[in-house]
Amino acid sequence: MSEEVTPRRAKNEAWEWIKALGIAIALAFVIRTFLFAPFIVEGESMETTLHNAEKLVVNKAIVYLSEPERGDIIVFHAEAKRDYIKRVIGVAGDTVEVKDDVLYLNGKAVEEPYLEKNREQAKAQGIPLTEDFGPITVPEGQIFVMGDNRLNSRDSRSIGPVSLDKVVGRSEFVFWPLDSIRMTR
Repeated sequence: MSEEVTPRRAKNEAWEWIKALGIAIALAFVIRTFLFAPFIVEGESMETTLHNAEKLVVNKAIVYLSEPERGDIIVFHAEAKRDYIKRVIGVAGDTVEVKDDVLYLNGKAVEEPYLEKNREQAKAQGIPLTEDFGPITVPEGQIFVMGDNRLNSRDSRSIGPVSLDKVVGRSEFVFWPLDSIRMTR
């Protein structure tokens, strides 16, 4: 025996589907607005850590819980219609300086193992990876950021420190292409 579909039952089923779809859309909106968002890397400023056209997940909730820390890879509003992705080098009160291709933070040399490949390439070309600059003291409510590809990065060396209210979130992991899935922290 087949079950007969009454108009009332069809109406209830349609209403259930509409509610489920509405809840799913609302959840997707909340998750994308406040928790996580996809981001596409544009350009080569974070080579060799991140590559052009890679897709990654940005943790937006972290900006509500804590301020970015040194070493975090963050996304921030750099221009009216463009976001940048860079590494946090210094936080409020830090003094940042580069001398002879060595980063100094508050007067102490900083190890930057993520720059190894780029440093080797620059050395082979007979140029420093990072030109001398500073010292620069990071103002309260701001951070100092630089790309890992120091020879090809528009960052705090040219645009100045970034206001914390411009930070979108912290990069967590690359999810595309599939053969490159990895954590970025």
